[in-house]
Amino acid sequence: MKYDIAIVGGGPAGLSAAYSASKNGAKTILFEKDPSFGHNVRTSGVSWIKEIEKFGIPKEYYNPVKNFSFISPNNEITIRGSGYNACVLDIKKTYQFLAMKSAKEGSKLFVKSNVFDAKIDKKGKNNSLKISTPQGVLEVDSTLVIDASGFSSFISRKLGYVPNWHRYGIGVEYECYCDNIEQETLYLMVGQRYSEAGYAWIFPLSDNRVRIGVGIGRPESNADPIAKLNNIIDKKLYPLNTLGNIQPLEIHYGLIPNEGLREHCVFNGLMMIGDTAGQANPLVLEGIRFAIEFGLLAGEIGSKSIKFNSTAESLKDYEYYSKKTLERKILSALKVQSRWLSLSDSQWDKEIDIIKELSIDEFLDFIKADFSNYKMMKLALNHPKMIARQLFSLVQDSFK
Repeated sequence: MKYDIAIVGGGPAGLSAAYSASKNGAKTILFEKDPSFGHNVRTSGVSWIKEIEKFGIPKEYYNPVKNFSFISPNNEITIRGSGYNACVLDIKKTYQFLAMKSAKEGSKLFVKSNVFDAKIDKKGKNNSLKISTPQGVLEVDSTLVIDASGFSSFISRKLGYVPNWHRYGIGVEYECYCDNIEQETLYLMVGQRYSEAGYAWIFPLSDNRVRIGVGIGRPESNADPIAKLNNIIDKKLYPLNTLGNIQPLEIHYGLIPNEGLREHCVFNGLMMIGDTAGQANPLVLEGIRFAIEFGLLAGEIGSKSIKFNSTAESLKDYEYYSKKTLERKILSALKVQSRWLSLSDSQWDKEIDIIKELSIDEFLDFIKADFSNYKMMKLALNHPKMIARQLFSLVQDSFK
């Protein structure tokens, strides 16, 4: 079978790329290894309503949030918003929605289909994949391969373009029934009893449904996140003791890169998108909005590259826009994250006092890694405490 574009991976990045490529006239095929799109949830699903609305995701596919609670061992704050800014996505419904859009535009979609071999023609024209599918083993040729295989970066690693990720986050969560939850509030818990190198969370999906999870950074900690999460739930560490009866309904497990962008994400006949390219916010380990945004861009630029045999030169605008949009934000967020991972419990108590000073808009810019020279200078002027200036100077350093 011959296609213009073959996409490996059916997460938000791959499905968005398939939709965009097909919409722009490219003959497109996509392979997802799971039995269905969204079958295995590998993300907590936190995102931002402004971006999600821009991508056309229906309101019934997410729970809107306007308040943010930070809890350390001996301190606590809740920053309350007047309107809804964040959301927790129903992952399965969202991925199915993206798959339906791709199919409607003409993309050929395969599920339970594992790509086990890949060859890239350095001169273009004839890249090949071998795939184990429910229909048997298929061989597909394409002008362009888009690697949307996620954290594993399977295609790009197999071809020798990138190594394994060295720094990354491991997230484990239970999706649970609980008696009581403030549906409009996200909870982040920090300190050693929650996570030695990361944080724990409570993310509401509806009146009685929440995601309770733990994220741990590697190589900073070798702690077992499942054991940590079970301990938090078994002991009902605050604020879980306010939720009443808690019963797990599902368990989710995922990995997310935590190093910044790949040095290069385009080569002759190959593009990398989403987690494969390192397009994730390391502060709160969320990347769905980036996956969709740059999946759409990859599909558009990739489809236009076909007439040039999808050379790296014809794909370079994708890498340029990715770095222009994300690189400094991610580097700034990595600096703040590095500080946070080094904090003791008593230092976290003091850090919460810094966050208390922020307005809701300042807090959202900060947690979304939406840094700019103007915003950071304004923060430093509005919050003259020495420790706050030190924190913001970390971000400023990445702009130099």
